[in-house]
Amino acid sequence: MPADSAAVAAPPAAANAAAAWRHAWLGPPLLALAAIFLYPLALIARQAFTEEGEGTSLQPLLSVVRSGFFTQAVLNTLEIAIAATAGCLALGFVFALVLSFVPFPGSRVVSRLIDSVIALPTFLVALAFTFLYGSSGLLNGLVMSGLHLSTPPVNFLYSAWGVILAEVTVYTPFAMRPLIAAFSLLDRAQIEVASSLGARPARIVRQIILPAALPALLAGGSLCLLLTVNEFGIVLFIGAKGVVTLPLLIYDKAIQESDYSAACVIALINVGLSILLFALYRTVVNRLGGRHAGVV
Repeated sequence: MPADSAAVAAPPAAANAAAAWRHAWLGPPLLALAAIFLYPLALIARQAFTEEGEGTSLQPLLSVVRSGFFTQAVLNTLEIAIAATAGCLALGFVFALVLSFVPFPGSRVVSRLIDSVIALPTFLVALAFTFLYGSSGLLNGLVMSGLHLSTPPVNFLYSAWGVILAEVTVYTPFAMRPLIAAFSLLDRAQIEVASSLGARPARIVRQIILPAALPALLAGGSLCLLLTVNEFGIVLFIGAKGVVTLPLLIYDKAIQESDYSAACVIALINVGLSILLFALYRTVVNRLGGRHAGVV
């Protein structure tokens, strides 16, 4: 009997050991995550709740939250992110619609060119906009020489609208690709039947294409919102007067003012906002069929 009991107990022990070995591979990634992200985040959190000469305190947090510059930075961040996301969705929907349902010579090349924007650094787009629309840019040079003006008539670049336009240019492909994937799964027979029954293109888009594209729109919009909230390079490079977002405010406080406690407080708030938006993005993807729309 004891030998039989040992034989019965052996398989569960072996199974537990095998399971432990199967989960052992999680150790190195978790250690790397702790070293690269969690430990610096803990240092930032400690600095955010430390006041010089007084130890742990909530005063840095309260002073930042109650300040006018922080409130204005939050408003600027949300306004620019929401406007840029809306522009990305509108432009991405139109581009995806044309590339998917209006075949024309060179459509594949156009699609690849739009996709290539994803690989470009964001500051490069801002630099290109400066050469095109800046005070001494190509457009102002042509208009001023043609109309004999002394001041540049096109000056939107150095405002929130310039930042929004640059962000729409950079992030539209992130909204367009899920839409193209969703349109590729759409049953074209529905469109053919609706067209044969006399439905106009606008009605087909509104009643057939748009409902099928809604999960991809929401998923792509959530991703664009996450990216635009954390955009730093475009805002810094354009240098729009009075346009200070949360990432730029962190840079100003840490680098230019050496106020590390305030910078860490703002960084924690920005991280929390990013995590909240990422959770929203994953919820949209999982509940509204983002995987079927080509979003991972």
